[in-house]
Amino acid sequence: MGADAGVPFVVSELLRGETLRARMKGGSLPVGVAVTYAAEVARGLVAAHRLGVVHRDLKPENIFITEDERVKILDFGLAKCRIETLGLSEQDSSVSTQPGTILGTVGYMSPEQVRGGATDERSDIFSLGVILHEMISGGAPFLGNSAIETLYAILKTDAPALPRREGITAELEHVIRHSLEKSPDGRFQSASDLLWVLELVLRSPAQPPARTKPARRLLQSLFELVF
Repeated sequence: MGADAGVPFVVSELLRGETLRARMKGGSLPVGVAVTYAAEVARGLVAAHRLGVVHRDLKPENIFITEDERVKILDFGLAKCRIETLGLSEQDSSVSTQPGTILGTVGYMSPEQVRGGATDERSDIFSLGVILHEMISGGAPFLGNSAIETLYAILKTDAPALPRREGITAELEHVIRHSLEKSPDGRFQSASDLLWVLELVLRSPAQPPARTKPARRLLQSLFELVF
């Protein structure tokens, strides 16, 4: 941001590509692609959360895939920031970041957002879990016939099981289930933890959940430590 001859201007990055929503217009994505995209989003969240920024509106429309397959997180318009991150005094902080205000997009909000409660980094983890589930299954896991039914499903209903197809492992199902715990205390406690496990999934042999091979025992033992 700056000004030239008294005229203010903003210079922003030119992105060429498409949103994740557009990428999913044909249905589900290959499992490896979906997990890779989720890991890249998690990596972006690690950077944002370190600055005290919680996005609070993660959804496929706000994730952009560039022509060279880089993943960008867009639209921090509903983000919650630490006062020191914004450089504002306490009285200048927006009331929209206070508990009791419902912010987000129906279908991707965390349970605490639905309740209008306090949100932190774990709310973004829930939203990313919803997105990862949708990338793999081809449908939003909590989508009801109305906004009220969708919000109720977020609060009370478990996400449907993933389809049985190549690349979907028991470990991947555990990652998604853990991300979608209703209580923030039951989820991954940081984006860096989620990123670490997603990278393990990417490095593991892609086998159906029902099959267990000796080569995967070390990976499974690591998952037992997490879950």
